[in-house]
Amino acid sequence: MNKRIHAPLFAFVTLAALFAAGCSSQPDAAKSAAEERAQSAQQPPAAPAAPETPAAPAAPDANTFRVRFDTSKGPFVIEVHRDWAPVGAQRFEELVKAGFYNGARFFRVVPNFVVQFGLAADPAVTKKWDRPIQDDPVLQTNRVGSVVFATAGPNTRTTQLFINLRSNQFLDDQGFAPFGMVVEGMDVVQSIYAGYGENPDQGQITSRGNAYLNANFPKLDYIEKAAIL
Repeated sequence: MNKRIHAPLFAFVTLAALFAAGCSSQPDAAKSAAEERAQSAQQPPAAPAAPETPAAPAAPDANTFRVRFDTSKGPFVIEVHRDWAPVGAQRFEELVKAGFYNGARFFRVVPNFVVQFGLAADPAVTKKWDRPIQDDPVLQTNRVGSVVFATAGPNTRTTQLFINLRSNQFLDDQGFAPFGMVVEGMDVVQSIYAGYGENPDQGQITSRGNAYLNANFPKLDYIEKAAIL
């Protein structure tokens, strides 16, 4: 199956069809739709560059807002810049206000690459938001701490997100448009449990939600609550 940063969703697809957080729906298509959702970017074979520090965020203004994620590992804060990726920023804001991410697991964690999440605890909620949005042009690079929607191809962004754990600038040319940055708690993001790698199946998460993850991957870290500050 294809995996979304698409963000695996999980065996990585080719960079051309990229992306643990994609989306579409229909009957027997249940499986292919789930596979489409399993969006993910392939990690290049080259050795990673030395760790870098996230760029200092600009002072908040009318064009920005912040979202605090309280997680099982501690809190982190994302600063969203509407002008970086307007369509993505708006969808993210809508999802946070709807409580979509509350209870969601960090189901795909690839050390020194990405942390991915964005499939709801309740599969009915994931299905409700299975409405793709149009792509934004890539105006910012995929640097350490940047927050990006996973995709399963052009104009397929729905709910899955990933946070870059290193400089992944090769994703810029693949259409992955950052809309925000982790400005507090990057150490928390770096410490999210990575023991299961890409093993959680995105199709199963989509159809069964946390019932599947809790039974098979009980050590996954999770979001207690996400709220706009």
